[in-house]
Amino acid sequence: MAESAASAQSPFNPATHRIERVLCFAAHPDDIDFAAAGTIAAWTAAGVHVSYCIMTDGDAGGFDPAHRAEIITLRAAEQRRAAELVGVSDIHYLHERDGYLEPTHEVIKSVVKLIREVRPDVVLAMHPERNWNRIQKSHPDHLAVGEAVTRAVYPAVENPFAYPELADAGLAAYKLPWLWLYAGPDARENHFVDVTDHVAAKLDAIHVHVSQHPDVAAMEVAVRKGMLANAGRAGLAEGRSAEAFHVVAVNSPETIAGF
Repeated sequence: MAESAASAQSPFNPATHRIERVLCFAAHPDDIDFAAAGTIAAWTAAGVHVSYCIMTDGDAGGFDPAHRAEIITLRAAEQRRAAELVGVSDIHYLHERDGYLEPTHEVIKSVVKLIREVRPDVVLAMHPERNWNRIQKSHPDHLAVGEAVTRAVYPAVENPFAYPELADAGLAAYKLPWLWLYAGPDARENHFVDVTDHVAAKLDAIHVHVSQHPDVAAMEVAVRKGMLANAGRAGLAEGRSAEAFHVVAVNSPETIAGF
Protein backbone atom coordinates (compact mmCIF):
# COMPACT_ATOMS: atom_id res chain seq x y z
CA MET A 1 0.00 0.00 0.00
CA ALA A 2 1.16 3.55 -0.69
CA GLU A 3 2.80 5.17 2.31
CA SER A 4 0.92 8.21 3.59
CA ALA A 5 2.33 11.16 5.46
CA ALA A 6 -0.89 12.71 6.66
CA SER A 7 -0.93 15.89 8.67
CA ALA A 8 -2.63 15.93 12.05
CA GLN A 9 -5.80 17.16 10.34
CA SER A 10 -6.25 14.11 8.10
CA PRO A 11 -8.94 11.70 9.26
CA PHE A 12 -7.45 8.87 7.20
CA ASN A 13 -4.96 6.52 8.85
CA PRO A 14 -3.44 4.08 6.35
CA ALA A 15 -2.46 1.77 9.20
CA THR A 16 -6.06 1.18 10.24
CA HIS A 17 -8.28 2.12 7.27
CA ARG A 18 -8.34 -0.54 4.57
CA ILE A 19 -8.83 0.33 0.90
CA GLU A 20 -9.90 -2.38 -1.54
CA ARG A 21 -11.82 -0.45 -4.21
CA VAL A 22 -11.48 3.12 -5.50
CA LEU A 23 -13.58 5.11 -7.98
CA CYS A 24 -11.91 8.18 -9.51
CA PHE A 25 -13.78 11.05 -11.17
CA ALA A 26 -12.27 13.62 -13.53
CA ALA A 27 -13.46 16.15 -16.07
CA HIS A 28 -11.09 15.30 -18.93
CA PRO A 29 -8.71 12.57 -20.05
CA ASP A 30 -5.32 13.30 -18.35
CA ASP A 31 -6.73 15.07 -15.23
CA ILE A 32 -6.33 11.97 -13.05
CA ASP A 33 -2.82 11.30 -14.32
CA PHE A 34 -1.55 14.75 -13.39
CA ALA A 35 -3.09 14.68 -9.93
CA ALA A 36 -3.04 11.12 -8.69
CA ALA A 37 -1.35 8.61 -11.02
CA GLY A 38 1.40 7.94 -8.48
CA THR A 39 -1.08 7.13 -5.72
CA ILE A 40 -3.13 5.03 -8.12
CA ALA A 41 -0.04 3.09 -9.24
CA ALA A 42 0.74 2.36 -5.59
CA TRP A 43 -2.83 1.26 -4.92
CA THR A 44 -3.01 -1.11 -7.89
CA ALA A 45 0.42 -2.55 -7.06
CA ALA A 46 -1.03 -3.42 -3.65
CA GLY A 47 -4.04 -5.15 -5.19
CA VAL A 48 -6.57 -2.32 -4.94
CA HIS A 49 -9.13 -2.26 -7.77
CA VAL A 50 -9.32 1.24 -9.28
CA SER A 51 -11.94 2.49 -11.73
CA TYR A 52 -12.05 5.79 -13.62
CA CYS A 53 -15.01 7.93 -14.64
CA ILE A 54 -14.20 10.70 -17.12
CA MET A 55 -17.14 13.07 -17.35
CA THR A 56 -16.36 14.70 -20.71
CA ASP A 57 -14.69 13.38 -23.85
CA GLY A 58 -12.08 16.16 -23.83
CA ASP A 59 -13.39 17.31 -27.19
CA ALA A 60 -12.23 20.91 -26.68
CA GLY A 61 -8.67 19.91 -25.79
CA GLY A 62 -5.48 19.82 -27.81
CA PHE A 63 -3.56 22.38 -29.81
CA ASP A 64 -3.43 21.06 -33.37
CA PRO A 65 -6.41 22.05 -35.59
CA ALA A 66 -5.70 18.95 -37.67
CA HIS A 67 -6.82 16.79 -34.71
CA ARG A 68 -10.36 18.24 -34.45
CA ALA A 69 -12.09 15.44 -36.33
CA GLU A 70 -10.42 12.71 -34.33
CA ILE A 71 -9.80 14.38 -30.95
CA ILE A 72 -12.38 12.34 -29.01
CA THR A 73 -11.06 9.01 -30.31
CA LEU A 74 -7.47 10.17 -29.82
CA ARG A 75 -7.98 11.27 -26.23
CA ALA A 76 -9.88 8.12 -25.30
CA ALA A 77 -7.00 6.03 -26.63
CA GLU A 78 -4.50 8.16 -24.70
CA GLN A 79 -6.47 7.75 -21.48
CA ARG A 80 -6.82 4.02 -21.98
CA ARG A 81 -3.04 3.60 -22.46
CA ALA A 82 -2.19 5.94 -19.56
CA ALA A 83 -4.54 4.02 -17.28
CA GLU A 84 -2.97 0.71 -18.25
CA LEU A 85 0.45 2.03 -17.24
CA VAL A 86 -0.77 2.48 -13.65
CA GLY A 87 -2.78 -0.73 -13.50
CA VAL A 88 -6.27 0.50 -14.40
CA SER A 89 -8.49 -1.04 -17.08
CA ASP A 90 -12.01 -0.06 -15.96
CA ILE A 91 -12.88 3.34 -17.51
CA HIS A 92 -16.33 4.91 -17.72
CA TYR A 93 -17.38 8.05 -19.63
CA LEU A 94 -20.40 10.30 -19.11
CA HIS A 95 -19.84 11.91 -22.56
CA GLU A 96 -20.66 15.44 -21.42
CA ARG A 97 -19.46 18.26 -23.67
CA ASP A 98 -15.99 19.60 -22.83
CA GLY A 99 -16.28 23.12 -21.39
CA TYR A 100 -20.02 22.82 -20.72
CA LEU A 101 -20.07 20.49 -17.72
CA GLU A 102 -22.48 21.51 -14.96
CA PRO A 103 -23.55 19.79 -11.70
CA THR A 104 -27.05 19.14 -13.00
CA HIS A 105 -29.30 16.51 -11.49
CA GLU A 106 -28.81 14.42 -14.61
CA VAL A 107 -25.04 14.41 -14.02
CA ILE A 108 -25.42 13.87 -10.27
CA LYS A 109 -27.74 10.95 -10.88
CA SER A 110 -25.15 9.38 -13.19
CA VAL A 111 -22.53 9.77 -10.47
CA VAL A 112 -24.82 8.26 -7.84
CA LYS A 113 -25.58 5.33 -10.16
CA LEU A 114 -21.91 4.56 -10.75
CA ILE A 115 -20.94 4.86 -7.08
CA ARG A 116 -23.76 2.49 -6.12
CA GLU A 117 -22.62 0.04 -8.82
CA VAL A 118 -18.94 0.11 -7.84
CA ARG A 119 -19.45 0.58 -4.05
CA PRO A 120 -15.91 1.86 -3.45
CA ASP A 121 -14.10 2.50 -0.20
CA VAL A 122 -12.77 5.76 -1.63
CA VAL A 123 -14.20 8.17 -4.17
CA LEU A 124 -11.45 10.32 -5.61
CA ALA A 125 -12.62 13.51 -7.32
CA MET A 126 -11.63 17.02 -8.33
CA HIS A 127 -12.10 19.72 -5.72
CA PRO A 128 -15.21 21.94 -5.86
CA GLU A 129 -13.23 24.97 -4.59
CA ARG A 130 -11.10 27.18 -6.81
CA ASN A 131 -7.32 27.19 -6.42
CA TRP A 132 -6.26 30.83 -6.70
CA ASN A 133 -2.54 30.00 -6.54
CA ARG A 134 -2.78 28.16 -9.86
CA ILE A 135 -6.09 28.87 -11.51
CA GLN A 136 -5.35 26.38 -14.29
CA LYS A 137 -6.19 23.66 -11.77
CA SER A 138 -9.68 25.15 -11.52
CA HIS A 139 -11.06 24.82 -15.03
CA PRO A 140 -14.86 25.28 -14.77
CA ASP A 141 -15.32 21.62 -15.70
CA HIS A 142 -13.04 20.65 -12.79
CA LEU A 143 -15.13 22.63 -10.33
CA ALA A 144 -18.29 21.10 -11.78
CA VAL A 145 -16.90 17.60 -11.19
CA GLY A 146 -16.15 18.47 -7.59
CA GLU A 147 -19.60 19.91 -6.98
CA ALA A 148 -21.45 17.09 -8.72
CA VAL A 149 -19.52 14.35 -6.92
CA THR A 150 -19.76 16.06 -3.54
CA ARG A 151 -23.53 16.45 -3.92
CA ALA A 152 -23.79 12.82 -5.01
CA VAL A 153 -21.69 11.52 -2.15
CA TYR A 154 -23.89 13.21 0.42
CA PRO A 155 -26.74 12.70 0.70
CA ALA A 156 -27.90 11.10 -2.55
CA VAL A 157 -25.73 7.95 -2.63
CA GLU A 158 -26.80 6.90 0.84
CA ASN A 159 -30.42 8.10 0.65
CA PRO A 160 -32.71 5.32 -0.65
CA PHE A 161 -35.34 7.94 -1.51
CA ALA A 162 -33.02 10.01 -3.72
CA TYR A 163 -33.40 9.08 -7.39
CA PRO A 164 -35.74 6.22 -6.36
CA GLU A 165 -35.63 4.76 -9.86
CA LEU A 166 -32.05 3.65 -9.08
CA ALA A 167 -33.21 1.67 -6.06
CA ASP A 168 -36.06 0.26 -8.13
CA ALA A 169 -33.45 -0.97 -10.61
CA GLY A 170 -31.61 -2.81 -7.85
CA LEU A 171 -28.99 -0.19 -6.95
CA ALA A 172 -29.35 0.02 -3.20
CA ALA A 173 -28.26 3.04 -1.16
CA TYR A 174 -24.62 2.91 -0.08
CA LYS A 175 -22.69 4.66 2.70
CA LEU A 176 -19.37 5.77 1.24
CA PRO A 177 -16.54 5.82 3.79
CA TRP A 178 -14.10 8.29 2.19
CA LEU A 179 -13.98 11.21 -0.25
CA TRP A 180 -10.52 12.23 -1.45
CA LEU A 181 -10.40 15.53 -3.38
CA TYR A 182 -7.57 16.77 -5.59
CA ALA A 183 -6.56 19.99 -7.41
CA GLY A 184 -8.10 22.22 -4.78
CA PRO A 185 -6.68 25.02 -2.63
CA ASP A 186 -3.35 24.12 -1.02
CA ALA A 187 -4.72 25.13 2.38
CA ARG A 188 -7.36 22.41 2.17
CA GLU A 189 -4.87 19.59 1.58
CA ASN A 190 -4.53 17.48 4.69
CA HIS A 191 -3.18 14.19 3.37
CA PHE A 192 -0.02 13.38 1.44
CA VAL A 193 0.96 10.10 -0.21
CA ASP A 194 4.64 9.28 -0.75
CA VAL A 195 4.82 8.27 -4.42
CA THR A 196 8.59 8.30 -4.80
CA ASP A 197 8.62 4.71 -6.04
CA HIS A 198 5.95 5.48 -8.64
CA VAL A 199 7.17 8.76 -10.15
CA ALA A 200 8.32 7.04 -13.33
CA ALA A 201 4.91 5.39 -13.84
CA LYS A 202 3.14 8.70 -13.25
CA LEU A 203 5.33 10.53 -15.76
CA ASP A 204 4.93 7.73 -18.28
CA ALA A 205 1.15 8.02 -17.94
CA ILE A 206 1.25 11.79 -18.40
CA HIS A 207 3.54 11.51 -21.43
CA VAL A 208 0.93 9.35 -23.16
CA HIS A 209 -1.33 12.41 -23.45
CA VAL A 210 0.83 13.83 -26.24
CA SER A 211 -2.08 15.72 -27.82
CA GLN A 212 -2.21 17.97 -24.74
CA HIS A 213 1.45 18.94 -24.24
CA PRO A 214 2.96 21.61 -26.50
CA ASP A 215 6.07 21.74 -24.26
CA VAL A 216 6.78 18.27 -22.87
CA ALA A 217 10.04 19.22 -21.13
CA ALA A 218 8.49 22.12 -19.23
CA MET A 219 5.54 19.97 -18.26
CA GLU A 220 7.77 17.30 -16.75
CA VAL A 221 9.84 19.85 -14.83
CA ALA A 222 6.67 21.37 -13.38
CA VAL A 223 5.25 17.99 -12.36
CA ARG A 224 8.46 16.89 -10.68
CA LYS A 225 8.77 20.22 -8.88
CA GLY A 226 5.20 19.99 -7.63
CA MET A 227 5.70 16.49 -6.21
CA LEU A 228 8.89 17.55 -4.43
CA ALA A 229 7.10 20.56 -2.95
CA ASN A 230 4.27 18.32 -1.74
CA ALA A 231 6.77 16.06 -0.02
CA GLY A 232 8.35 19.07 1.66
CA ARG A 233 4.96 20.21 2.97
CA ALA A 234 4.34 16.69 4.25
CA GLY A 235 7.62 16.64 6.15
CA LEU A 236 9.12 13.83 4.08
CA ALA A 237 12.86 13.50 3.61
CA GLU A 238 14.52 15.69 1.01
CA GLY A 239 14.30 14.17 -2.46
CA ARG A 240 11.04 12.33 -1.82
CA SER A 241 7.95 12.94 -3.97
CA ALA A 242 4.32 13.12 -2.88
CA GLU A 243 0.78 13.74 -4.09
CA ALA A 244 -1.61 15.86 -2.03
CA PHE A 245 -5.31 15.44 -1.25
CA HIS A 246 -8.11 16.90 0.83
CA VAL A 247 -9.47 13.83 2.60
CA VAL A 248 -12.99 13.94 4.00
CA ALA A 249 -14.52 11.23 6.18
CA VAL A 250 -18.05 10.78 4.84
CA ASN A 251 -19.06 7.81 6.98
CA SER A 252 -16.88 6.83 9.92
CA PRO A 253 -17.62 5.30 13.32
CA GLU A 254 -18.20 8.85 14.57
CA THR A 255 -20.73 9.77 11.86
CA ILE A 256 -24.25 10.46 13.10
CA ALA A 257 -26.95 9.56 10.56
CA GLY A 258 -28.70 12.60 9.19
CA PHE A 259 -26.19 15.18 10.41
